[in-house]
Amino acid sequence: MKLLCGFDIGGTKCAVVLGRVENDDVKLVEKVKFPTCRTSEETISALAESLDALLRKYPEDELAAIGISCGGPLDSRRGRILSPPNLPGWDDVDVFTPFVERFQVPIGLQNDANACALAEWRWGAGRGTNHMVFLTFGTGMGAGLILNGRLYSGANDMAGEVGHVRLAEDGPEGYGKAGSFEGFCSGGGIEREAKRRARERFAQGGITSFCSNEAEIDAITAERVAKAAIAGDALALDIFDDVGHYLGRGLALLIDILNPERIVIGSIYARQQALLDPVMLPVLREECLGLSRSVCEIVPAGLGEHVGDFASLSVAAYAVDAND
Repeated sequence: MKLLCGFDIGGTKCAVVLGRVENDDVKLVEKVKFPTCRTSEETISALAESLDALLRKYPEDELAAIGISCGGPLDSRRGRILSPPNLPGWDDVDVFTPFVERFQVPIGLQNDANACALAEWRWGAGRGTNHMVFLTFGTGMGAGLILNGRLYSGANDMAGEVGHVRLAEDGPEGYGKAGSFEGFCSGGGIEREAKRRARERFAQGGITSFCSNEAEIDAITAERVAKAAIAGDALALDIFDDVGHYLGRGLALLIDILNPERIVIGSIYARQQALLDPVMLPVLREECLGLSRSVCEIVPAGLGEHVGDFASLSVAAYAVDAND
């Protein structure tokens, strides 16, 4: 049997995942995690040693490919990681050569949004489509684009940076820009806006259930705000109404420009669809071209909490396809 390996490189931790593709599905075989090392050289060595140790446990299986998922910017064609903000010191790091020399298999590299898009397209909620958009909607807002049955990454791997698009002249900041898609529709954006409104509320002598006093403001999270909204807190509901409104506006742009069959949305949308859909769907009906909207489904991500594991494995599978 052939195994796929996925390396998930993060700012604080790394994971090495083994998977086995069976009948167009993938089965997770084993996973190990360790803290990201001090330097890129140490991290690459630790990834290779971890993979070697895993492969020794499956001597009858053959390694088919390695996929690497990492925050951008990066150069997927040359296999280089280009100074991601969460990986200080990783300046133009070649992650292909050490693994090719050691394991002699195809290697793939994608940013985390593209990797998740590949995973959802191959094994999750985007299966069977030729034109799919995946939105991260987690700490930030990024996109992976599947167009004409292939991953579209643009001229230099910068396609899909939808979080940077400005949706309003003013508003919560995300991606360094006030009023951006990421400012309105991300965990970080929701937290910043909730903290701002909580300070205003306390200055006016009011209260809110997700923050009982000014000393708790720094502890506000998007999850706390969502729980308060579900429980009926007026301020939290107002915040999520804005999130839903601007989610609708952002989706309308994607639908009108890209004409996808399906938009798959992860993290916060997958958990809070009941809060967001009643606001988002009417905005879509108002903003979108009717024919484009009529062929596009909007669905939560299908791979759940394991999407990060499947993401790196999907990059490995994509590398196999590219070498066939």
